[in-house]
Amino acid sequence: MPRRLRIASVNVNGIRAAARKGMLPWLEQADVDILALQEVRATLDELSASLPGWELVNDEALAKGRAGVAVLSRSGSVDVRRVLGDAETLDSAGRWIEADFDVDGETVTIVSAYVPTGEAGTERQEAKWAFLDAMEKRMPLLRAERPLSLIMGDLNVGHREFDIRNWKGNVKKAGFLPRERAYFDRFLGADGTDVTGVDGSVGPGLGWVDIGRRHAGEVDGPYTWWSNRGKAFDNDTGWRIDYHLATPDLAARATDYRVVRAPSWDTRWSDHAPVVADYGVGA
Repeated sequence: MPRRLRIASVNVNGIRAAARKGMLPWLEQADVDILALQEVRATLDELSASLPGWELVNDEALAKGRAGVAVLSRSGSVDVRRVLGDAETLDSAGRWIEADFDVDGETVTIVSAYVPTGEAGTERQEAKWAFLDAMEKRMPLLRAERPLSLIMGDLNVGHREFDIRNWKGNVKKAGFLPRERAYFDRFLGADGTDVTGVDGSVGPGLGWVDIGRRHAGEVDGPYTWWSNRGKAFDNDTGWRIDYHLATPDLAARATDYRVVRAPSWDTRWSDHAPVVADYGVGA
């Protein structure tokens, strides 16, 4: 009988601050087997000190105190890759890590990804285009090499109107630009078919599955990030930008999905909520 593998992802907005604010009690109760983190903003030693008892692999950003991704588990990974695309043309340091796990004889690959925020019309957006291009090239290869793969993290794009409460006010802003959303149209489009993106572009569908949207259906949210401005959290004026993107083979094993929204603004330990899903893996 397959084993239940509980996998979670969260942008911690600084692991040391998150640990101080209450992440550890949540983690003790969550019964998570594998955890992907983004925006860690810490060295390996600092990360280990903040989360004792976990086996972990990480990738730090070149700039101290910026970005940073990690994958944690109770059993340890068997192989790790830290480069997305051409290292000479794309700086993915602190933003992409792939970790393979042997789960009862099956290989499950976990990616913790932190896509740049971007800023429309600036060099920051050019860096985001380059990162999304590299993802689009890597995803078919990853699926072919490792059929049970899961890309998780803060991908900094709301794919559809359902994914942003105030979508009309953000159509010209990074995070909801038509060209950004078109990448996700292709990521999630039917495998091998020509997909017309929301921006009018046409490209092949890659066949990956958005576990969150498949589970929630055609409804607003559930949101995973809320601005600290005003009463965005209290009013649930959020964005769904944290994802579980699974290969079809792994998506078929998904048995549950949830966004763990804090009960109140003052009990949050990050401006993002953890995204948790269960998968049946192994003999």
